[in-house]
Amino acid sequence: MRGVRFAPLEEAHLSEIMEIERASHGAPWSEQSFRNELGQVQSVFLVAVLEGKVAGYAGAWILADEAHVTTIAVHPDKRRQGLGRHLMEELLDRSKDAGAVCSTLEVRAGNTAALHLYEELGYVRAGVRKRYYPDNREDAVVMWLHDMPE
Repeated sequence: MRGVRFAPLEEAHLSEIMEIERASHGAPWSEQSFRNELGQVQSVFLVAVLEGKVAGYAGAWILADEAHVTTIAVHPDKRRQGLGRHLMEELLDRSKDAGAVCSTLEVRAGNTAALHLYEELGYVRAGVRKRYYPDNREDAVVMWLHDMPE
């Protein structure tokens, strides 16, 4: 995606992130949850800036040698343009730089677009967390990327 710039999460991004978060998730994180990510040494949290505005964000916690993807979202007006893929690739690259050799995540069982994207990135389905999501009790598919791409 042309013109996109990736930057670490800053407090100035929070209001735009909260707009995207509320539009994207049935059980949105609170602003405080995002604030807690500021300056965390054991996390990688990126915003995608396009035309001077936050167009998406993604975060991962680095636990030993594993990158646990905690969240990802793209502004509704910027979806289906490849930004989610670029965010994930950048998040994985930076997680690898932080020492991760593998990655895991949970995704809603009904989110076929996300499942397809993660499988294209090399993730494999490893299990199901029954009734994982608090808003509608939807199952989560647990996915693993065992070997981070070079």
